Amino acid sequence: MKDRNNLKYKILSQQWLILLLIILLISVLTALKNPRFLMLNNVMNIFEQIAVLGLVAAGATILIISGNFDISVGAVIGLSSCLMAMMMNAGIPIPAAAAAGILTAMFCTFFNGVLAILFKAPSFIISLATTSVYTGAALYLTKGVIQTVYGKFDTMNRFRLFGAVPLIFIISLMGCVVVGIILRYTQIGRRIFAIGSNEKAAFLSGIKVTRNKLIFFAMNGFFVGLAAVLLLSRVGSALPSTGAGYELQAMGAVVIGGAPINGGKGNIVGTFFGVLLMGLISNVLNILGVNSYLQEIASGALIIISLGISAIRVHMLTKN
Repeated sequence: MKDRNNLKYKILSQQWLILLLIILLISVLTALKNPRFLMLNNVMNIFEQIAVLGLVAAGATILIISGNFDISVGAVIGLSSCLMAMMMNAGIPIPAAAAAGILTAMFCTFFNGVLAILFKAPSFIISLATTSVYTGAALYLTKGVIQTVYGKFDTMNRFRLFGAVPLIFIISLMGCVVVGIILRYTQIGRRIFAIGSNEKAAFLSGIKVTRNKLIFFAMNGFFVGLAAVLLLSRVGSALPSTGAGYELQAMGAVVIGGAPINGGKGNIVGTFFGVLLMGLISNVLNILGVNSYLQEIASGALIIISLGISAIRVHMLTKN
């Protein structure tokens, strides 16, 4: 019988603890190599860099735990960002443009869910197909021309709480807290885990699987849309390719955080530390002057190593 009270089991059962230890170790080693790493500006820069990814990963956490995927979110961010920028340049009030961007993202991800259910196809394949659709729509709207909003929508990005903490990071952190509350304390959170663990059993227990899946996709879209708002404020311009790469980084952060790829388990704390670790690695490589091409290799290697650690952790838990 497993001793669930011993320290070894508690550490192994919480991947975020392992990630925290890794983050602290990397931080100490980097600070010894380059003391500038611990400067307040650099720490706040890390927080600013992970803000957008944090929201995308928060939405991905909901989907992956429920056993679904959406790899079109990068294209959705590009479409939403371009639409918002065009509306702002046309004189439409910023709040209305931002709301339209979020609603666009929610519609796109909801549409992915509808197609997956209608055709009884894996959401991974459906979202792979719609990636081209959303990118094409953004290209058609913009004619391939960059949409700039410099000076029109940078207040959110420039604002610093207490003169130091980026507002966009606070918004991202609040998004993670909301997802954590949903997963832990709400009925829909319990349905996310139930459907991800065993969809057939969830249906037999009275859960309306189809309706709830659509809700999960729409929830994901909300966080993706909010991420697009933050990204537009931070970058000041939009292209159809603006969000490229965020889908894989978000999925990687969720997996790094301890959620199995087949769903049913996971938590937002693990996802947050996964996002933080990815942002930290990127910052450390820049601080140490590592070649940018090698940084790409490091990002992929990080996900592979994390998968290995997760597999070892599960194996040790079953033996403990």
